[in-house]
Amino acid sequence: MIPPHELREIIRHGLLSFPVTPFDAADNFAPRPFQAHLEWLSQYPVAGLIVAGGTGEMFSLSPSEIVDVVRATRAVAGNAPVIAGCGYGVRMACDLAREIEAAGGDGILLLPHYLTEAPQDGIADRVRQVCNATKMGVIFYNRGQSRMSVEALARLAEECPNLIGFKDGTGDIDTVRRVTALMGDRFSYIGGMPTHELFAQAYRGAGMATYSSAVFNFVPETALEFHRAFKAGDDAACETLLRDFYYPFAAIRDRKAGYAVAAVKAGVALRGFETGHVRAPLTDLTEEEVAMMQALIATRS
Repeated sequence: MIPPHELREIIRHGLLSFPVTPFDAADNFAPRPFQAHLEWLSQYPVAGLIVAGGTGEMFSLSPSEIVDVVRATRAVAGNAPVIAGCGYGVRMACDLAREIEAAGGDGILLLPHYLTEAPQDGIADRVRQVCNATKMGVIFYNRGQSRMSVEALARLAEECPNLIGFKDGTGDIDTVRRVTALMGDRFSYIGGMPTHELFAQAYRGAGMATYSSAVFNFVPETALEFHRAFKAGDDAACETLLRDFYYPFAAIRDRKAGYAVAAVKAGVALRGFETGHVRAPLTDLTEEEVAMMQALIATRS
């Protein structure tokens, strides 16, 4: 296991990959197609793999499936950091964190608890309990019903040395800037909006040095080209890629709720990998929309 403080530095500036989770005809996790896709992606440089995350349909996986995904990843990941989605209620999240660690994980991305609203001290207590349940590095995903103030984060930073990252998917730039300004190098900061490249330049101004990329799944060269331009501050190159690829992709993605995952999975299938369907409550793209994805991918090859 990579020590948490080392993991924090590894992921501080590099692009993070969010692989999809393939299912077979019986709707079970399909490890061999998953590993084949990871091996294809491994030729491209990324700072780490976040498996069974949002793009990996963590919300539709059972806890045992998440652990199976981690084992399958560890078998082919080499030295690349393996970070896994973790969530649900506090007891489930703590148990799952321990199982991810035992399966060879290096860290977890702690997703929201879902459904019910919760006060700041309750959200912080959930994070604290999960951090205490594992030796791995923990990245807090600030999104949905699980949003934390900078004051709560500062207290947790003192109590939980393995809390190493703050990922934001709210779009609340004011809070993001407060966190990055106050916490400095204590955390790694990761942009986590759906298709985050659309927001990356704005988040960069708020102190977010990197982000996770879903489109890396099927157009890795394009994802890395954008990330290089982003890191270099080449806004003209970023805007060209936004105009030519990301906004057309977003137009497909925005045709139906949940397509932020389904469109990526369709893109992976169009690159020749077995993916199966998305699980309910998500739905797959229509044939017309798959053809639109195919035409878009063709512009990048």
